[in-house]
Amino acid sequence: MIVVTGTTGNIGRTLVPLLAEAGEEVVAVSRQPQFAGLPAGARHARADVGDAESMRPVLDGADAFFILLGGELNGRGESPKALLDAAEAAGVKRVVLLSSQINSTRPEALSHTRLREFEAAVRASGPEFTILRPGGFASNAFAWSESVRTKRTIFAPFGDVALPVVDPADIAGVAAAALLEDGHAGRTYELTGPEAISPRRQAAVISEALGEEVTFVELSREDAHAHMAQFMPEEVIAGTLDVLGVPLPAEREISPDVESVLHRPASPFAEWVARSLPAFR
Repeated sequence: MIVVTGTTGNIGRTLVPLLAEAGEEVVAVSRQPQFAGLPAGARHARADVGDAESMRPVLDGADAFFILLGGELNGRGESPKALLDAAEAAGVKRVVLLSSQINSTRPEALSHTRLREFEAAVRASGPEFTILRPGGFASNAFAWSESVRTKRTIFAPFGDVALPVVDPADIAGVAAAALLEDGHAGRTYELTGPEAISPRRQAAVISEALGEEVTFVELSREDAHAHMAQFMPEEVIAGTLDVLGVPLPAEREISPDVESVLHRPASPFAEWVARSLPAFR
């Protein structure tokens, strides 16, 4: 049995079917009531990954556990050790944690303190572990979907700074491999796309897929900060803008890890757009 948290997000919606198709019994955890779309072989459990006591009955009898922190859990919550102790007590043998590339490239970043604590707890726990450190997600482009639909315009800062954004489906694929296969214990995988692509070029890819012109408007850092302040904690904004605008050399690098685990090239941004096009129509 494999327990998966974060099942309503971009990664979980792909990971759960992958595991079910492999013949595994999957428990899809969310804080909300039962949701539609679970594949055969998967069942829903209502619990909170930020509350170890609520996770204990869900983890009972599980062999593997995928940990994804969402929303406010990235910033605060109970000790990560409580969750890992609950997993070990339940007999979990394998843990896969979704972390972030920032923990290797900017290890002092305040925005990722919580994820660093979880990494440390996972490494110190009893079960075998694998840590996934993706860079920026291709799906961050969903933030442009409304302006593309209504104005055929994309507003973004740092229009010509290119980063190798990763398809969440590739992250799910690597997570599935680490949960199902031997040979990944103790590994930390840096996950990126196969090419560095700028926001301006991303806009062009979306435009090509739609068959209509999409205008790119470059925001100043100040305007981008004001926009992000509407939905992002202040302590996260500056670091995010630094990564987007003045990335470190390591953040521009294309990692081979997706291909080495999945035995195929990582998916380009255009492939994610083709799959996600209804959001932009």
